[in-house]
Amino acid sequence: MSLFVPATLTGPAWRTANRDLLAKTIAELSFEQLLTPVEVAPGTYRLDLPGGIGYVFEARRGAFESWHVDPASLRREAGGRETDADDAVRFLRETYEMLGIAGDTAGHLVCELTATLVADTGLLSPGAPGVGELADLPYAELEGHQTGHPWLIPNKGRMGFTASDVARYAPESREPTRLPWMAVHRDLATYQGVDGLTQGRLLAEELDAATRAGFTARLTERGLDPDDYHWLPVHPWQWDRTVVPVFGGEIAQGRIVPLGDGPDRYLPQQSIRTFTNIDTPGRRHVKLPLSIFNTLVWRGLPTARTCAAPTLTSWVLGLRDADAFLRHETRVILLGEVASVAVPHPLLGTMADAPYQHREMLGVIWREPLAAFLDSGERARTLASLLYTDRTGRAMVSELVARSGLSPEEWLRRLFGALLPPLLHFLYRYGVAFSPHGENAIVVFDEQDVPIRLAVKDFVDDVNVSEVPLPEAAGMPEQVADALRSKSPDMLCQYIQGALLVGHFRYLADLVDQHLGVDQDAFWTMVREEILGYQERFPELADRYALFDLLAPDLDRLCLNRHRLLQDGYRDMAKRPSIVFHGRVANPLHHGA
Repeated sequence: MSLFVPATLTGPAWRTANRDLLAKTIAELSFEQLLTPVEVAPGTYRLDLPGGIGYVFEARRGAFESWHVDPASLRREAGGRETDADDAVRFLRETYEMLGIAGDTAGHLVCELTATLVADTGLLSPGAPGVGELADLPYAELEGHQTGHPWLIPNKGRMGFTASDVARYAPESREPTRLPWMAVHRDLATYQGVDGLTQGRLLAEELDAATRAGFTARLTERGLDPDDYHWLPVHPWQWDRTVVPVFGGEIAQGRIVPLGDGPDRYLPQQSIRTFTNIDTPGRRHVKLPLSIFNTLVWRGLPTARTCAAPTLTSWVLGLRDADAFLRHETRVILLGEVASVAVPHPLLGTMADAPYQHREMLGVIWREPLAAFLDSGERARTLASLLYTDRTGRAMVSELVARSGLSPEEWLRRLFGALLPPLLHFLYRYGVAFSPHGENAIVVFDEQDVPIRLAVKDFVDDVNVSEVPLPEAAGMPEQVADALRSKSPDMLCQYIQGALLVGHFRYLADLVDQHLGVDQDAFWTMVREEILGYQERFPELADRYALFDLLAPDLDRLCLNRHRLLQDGYRDMAKRPSIVFHGRVANPLHHGA
C-alpha cells in the first residue's frame, strides 16, 4: 500500500501558507485584544514575546480597530538573530501561555492549525487559475477556489477527516462525488416538507425512475415494505465513520438499509456539508450532517431545527412574498429549505445532557437550487469570493469592476444597494435577522458583472427573531417559534454588524483601498448612505431605527477566536457554543466617525 501525500504539500507552499496564516493570526488576535503590537515607525509594528522573542511587521489599520498584516514583511527576532517569520505553529507555542490558553486547548489547536496549513497548500498550486478565469466559473465550481473564513484562524481544521478524506471531500479538492442513499424506518425518522411537497414528489424530482426502481427492489428483496421507510442521502464519510459504528443495531435489525448511489454528481460548497448538483442543476442542494469539528462547531444537523426547516421556510417566504418591497423591488432570493428528514439516535437523541454532536448525527435538508432563481444572463457568486486575490496579486473585485465598466465607487454603491436593503427590511419591519456572512450571502450579477440583487441561504442555523414583539411578525407558527432563537435588539443587530460589517466588510474595505483606490472613509460613508437612504424611504419605521440602532457610536466587539481559545476550548459540550464579546469598538457608520 502506497502512502498518500497531497501533491501540493511542498516546502515552498508550506512556507507561503505559514506566512499567510501567521499574518492572519497576529491580525485577528490583535483585533480581539489578545495581542498588543506597538508602532515603532509609521506603519511598522513590533510584538514582544516572552524569552526575548520579537516579531516585526508592517500593517494597515482599519475600521473597527482592525489590523491587516503584510505577510511578506514579517520578521522574527530571537537570540540576536533576525529571520523570516514563516512558522505559524511555532508562534502559537511561543504565545499560548502568555495568552492564557490552557494546555489541552493549545494541543488541539496545534492539530487544527496544522490541518489548516495542509489544506491551504492545496490552494497554492503553481497552475492555479487567475481571477480572470475564476470569474467565468459557475457558482458551484467557484466555491472550490475560496480560501475559507477570513476571521477564524484555523478555518480548515476539519478535525476527524484524514488527509485522503480531505482530498476526496473538501471543497478545494474540487472532486465530484455521488451520494449514497439509505432507507430509514419510519419509527426512527420523520419527513417534513412544505405544502405540496410530499415525499413521493420529492423523490420523483431528485431521483430518476430507474434509480427509484432499483432502491425499491433492494428493500423488497430483503422482504421489507418500501412504504415503511424514508429514503435519504448520506455523506459517504458519515456512513463509514458514524452511521455504521453508532447505528449498528439499527442496521442489523433492517431499520437502516443501504440502497446504493444516487445518479448525479455533486460538489461540496464552502460549508463542506452542503452539496450542489452539477449533473442536474435544477435538483436541490443537499445539506448533510458531518461529525467533524470545523470553524467552532461540530457540523451536524440539530434535530428540532431540521424538523422545523420546511415550516420555517414557508413562514419566511410568506413574509417576503407578501411584501412588495422585498418581492418586486429588491427581488431578494431566499433559498428555502423545503424538505427534511430527521433521524435522531434512539438513545443518544433522548439524552439532553449528551454532547450535542451525538444528537446531530443523521438527517438531511433539501434546499432550493440557486440556478432555478437566476434570470437569463445573471451570474451568482458568494460574497466570500469578493475577498479573493490570486497568486499574481490581482483581486477578484478588481476583475469584476473592470468588467462592469463602472467606476469603483459606483460599483460599490451597486453592491451595497443589492445587499443591504433586503437585510434592513427584514430587520426593521419584521425583527428577523439572517447571518449574511461570506458563505450565506450570495451576490447576483448582471451580464456586465454589476451587482443587482441578493440571495440568502442557511435558514435553519442562522435565522433569528426579535424578542421584542413586532406586529408584522405576528402569527408565527408554534413550531417556528420553538425552533428559532429570540434575541434582544442589540444582539439581533449583531447579525448584520458582526457577520456582514465586521466579518466581511472590514476586509473588503481594506481590499478596495489597496486595489481600487477607494479609501476606507469613502467606503464606510457609502455603507452609511445606503442605510440612511433606506430609512428615508420608510419614515414610518422610525421607532425601529432606534430599536435596532445600526448607527450607534460603538458596538460590542465580537470575538470569534477568543471563543475557542479562552472559553470553550475543545470540550465536548451538551449545547452549541455561544457568542463571546470583549469590550466595545467604535462604529464607522456613526455620524462623524
